[in-house]
Amino acid sequence: MAQSRAVVIGGGIGGLTAAAALHRDGWQVTVVERAGSLEPVGAAISLAPNALRALDVLGIGEEIRDLAAWQGDGGLRAPRGRWLSRSDAEAAAARFGGPLVLLHRATLVSSLAALLPPGTVRTAAAAVLADPGDRDRPARVTTADDELEADLVVAADGVHSRARSLLFPGRPGAVYAGFTTWRLVLPVPGARFASHETWGRGRLWGTHPLKDGRVYAYAAATAPAGVRAPDDERAELLRRFGDWHDPIPAVLAAARPKDVLRHDVHHLAESLPAFHHGRTALLGDAAHAMPPTLGQGGNQAIEDAVVLACHARDLPAYTAARLPRTTAIARQAVRAARLSMADGRVTVAVRDTAIAVLSKAAPALLLRSFDGIADWRPPYASGRTPAASGSTPAGNHDRERT
Repeated sequence: MAQSRAVVIGGGIGGLTAAAALHRDGWQVTVVERAGSLEPVGAAISLAPNALRALDVLGIGEEIRDLAAWQGDGGLRAPRGRWLSRSDAEAAAARFGGPLVLLHRATLVSSLAALLPPGTVRTAAAAVLADPGDRDRPARVTTADDELEADLVVAADGVHSRARSLLFPGRPGAVYAGFTTWRLVLPVPGARFASHETWGRGRLWGTHPLKDGRVYAYAAATAPAGVRAPDDERAELLRRFGDWHDPIPAVLAAARPKDVLRHDVHHLAESLPAFHHGRTALLGDAAHAMPPTLGQGGNQAIEDAVVLACHARDLPAYTAARLPRTTAIARQAVRAARLSMADGRVTVAVRDTAIAVLSKAAPALLLRSFDGIADWRPPYASGRTPAASGSTPAGNHDRERT
């Protein structure tokens, strides 16, 4: 029999995971990426146990777990430094079956790309879905140089997906979430701190150590769409966060303007009717872009990828397995954004007091909010086991939480 062929549009984390999973299942895969290289635009990514179990399918879960650096207590703070709630990394790992791992996106991209045969990824190749295909004809993807036919097209082309617009014309696209984000990864000499996120009025900041000794920091603030700093984004962070608690001033002192990335946040406010049409499947932000407030955007893309490989010849089963789960998580992320980005003085005071009281009365409350998310396990085809030794298959996609 001829080898089945898949074309993946987009060489980000979701697209590369899908390519690796399909390649492992015997597909001939081509990844077309419009950027000139796989160098990711971004800083770090947080991988929860659900995504790490998905990476076990590809055999790199343990490699990534070894990069875990979030140890001991962390939690949620107010701008002056008061702890609103404390978290315990060991308790979280025990509850969900593994650690939370923070690593640079480039590290994960390199690990995924190493799973693919040479020549699989074509960079500087802007691709367009010309025909989604159907039972009687292949799907077609065009680039500036040629046309590719495929038994399966995976559209992992991001929050403003052109493929999504073609598959579901007339559906609302991504909308502005009302806030913008900044991210940076850098060394901060002498920095000693507990991993934390800090919530203010319409603003938040997070600071976390990485295994390689650097610090990952991010910030968010309500702002009109498309607005940028009149000077540079480091100066903007200083204006907004320079008087917040340590180590935030030290991080900003160590940063250079070129270290700071800024992006407005967009999400799909209305879920799609399906994640497939014909021989084409949507994946990651193209299917279910969500605010970053749960840290699950990339995690859900990785889940999508291994579930898609399992159902690559039955795309309605892929939609059935993924759409209810990702819709529920996206809605939860929107609710979390409203809570963390609240800016009314009274609302914020009530929020902070409630968090402080509840965290003392029920210390596991924040962990409980990730039940059904971080404890997800991937499906396995009949007789399949994950590539990583010591992992336990969950049985089938009926184990997915919705």
